[in-house]
Amino acid sequence: MQNLSWRKHIFQTLSLAIPVCLSNVGHIAVDLADNYFIGQLPEKTYGQAAVSLAGALYIMILVLLIGVSYGLTPIVAEANAQNKKDKIISHLKHSFIQNISISILLFVLLIFTAPLLHQLDRPNEVTDLAVRFLNVVMLSMIPLSVFFTCKQFAEGMSDTKAAMFITIGANILNILLNWILVFGNWGFAPMGVMGACWATFIARCFMALAMFMYVFYAPRYKDYRAGFHFKNFSWQPIKEQLRIGIPSALMFVLEVASFSVPTLFIPGTSQLAAHRVSMGLAAMTYMISSGLGAAATIRVGHFLGLKNKIDLRRAGFSAMILALIFMFLAAVIFIVFRFKLTSFFNNDPEVLKYAAPLLFIAAAFQLFDGAQVTVQGALRGIKDTVVPGFIAFFAYWIIGLPASWYFCTVMNLGVQGVWFGFILGLAAASAGFLWRFNRLTAF
Repeated sequence: MQNLSWRKHIFQTLSLAIPVCLSNVGHIAVDLADNYFIGQLPEKTYGQAAVSLAGALYIMILVLLIGVSYGLTPIVAEANAQNKKDKIISHLKHSFIQNISISILLFVLLIFTAPLLHQLDRPNEVTDLAVRFLNVVMLSMIPLSVFFTCKQFAEGMSDTKAAMFITIGANILNILLNWILVFGNWGFAPMGVMGACWATFIARCFMALAMFMYVFYAPRYKDYRAGFHFKNFSWQPIKEQLRIGIPSALMFVLEVASFSVPTLFIPGTSQLAAHRVSMGLAAMTYMISSGLGAAATIRVGHFLGLKNKIDLRRAGFSAMILALIFMFLAAVIFIVFRFKLTSFFNNDPEVLKYAAPLLFIAAAFQLFDGAQVTVQGALRGIKDTVVPGFIAFFAYWIIGLPASWYFCTVMNLGVQGVWFGFILGLAAASAGFLWRFNRLTAF
């Protein structure tokens, strides 16, 4: 069998990744749209600070669900390469059961943990609004479990465009609802920050319904409709998915928590709002690289099914090369346009004083961030998640998180110190993941 050239790998990775990248950007665009509309309100600074606090807690819970759902993709990709339809049907069915059940448990967890925000040393108007925001947005966990189940199934079948179009539609809906609910247009009462929250919830319900209908009714998936009949339950498919999904989820949590927990160290409402603005922009570029990581999972899983080690290795490294090129360009944009980008979301001079320099620091960690998320995706494609989990723990919690605390509080660098810690954590993670993938795929 003739192996694919590097050029062919780059092309195939891009063709798979671009729709996933746009879909991922769509998820962040919902957040950026909320951030923009909140930034137009008189109470914009404490509103963005409140959403930053709420997001720090919510995202750590949400990525557990997303990570567990990722267990489906490499299994479907490998089974599809081997034309094992019965296996795919079984895993789709059990993925629905698993992910919806987990989303309900996580929803209950958020109900009990949200009031803990009142214990933080923050102004009452910030924590009160953060808890109210959480009480609504946590409801979206359940519809998102349906969306991600269908999305990961479709991506495992190398179908990445449907989720892209649905996410774009959800973003258009979210922007319209923000305009209506935040400011009170078309006869609605103005809801301020809470209007942005309800807009997000409704848009996510739309995403779940649309993705479910697509997978159920699309002619290409008519042979897999048995996956929607929840009979003949078995623990075996769930165990197989969880063996991949749980370590993946823990890696996501370790990474996201290392970015979210330091939010609690950041002093002052203005610095917290600046963190919210700059982190939203950094998350946008991360989601592009995450799309390349998803493509790596699909393609590496495919070549694993074909037992083709040369192309498996090239599939992983081609995604990383593309991520590094993109992240370099993003770093240049962050440096050149740092004032324009941040002022678009909040033009308060006190906030901009902190937000614009943060994009300088973000430019520094872009390359590390792109490398770690794509190689992590490649490792997931070969179902290697346990050792990468230990690498993630060491990088983010032994190196990154303590460094953020030290720079922020001991060296009194504030929010910039937190972001210096991000650089160290991401550098360690990217080096560890790269070493692991290179070692496992060497021949």
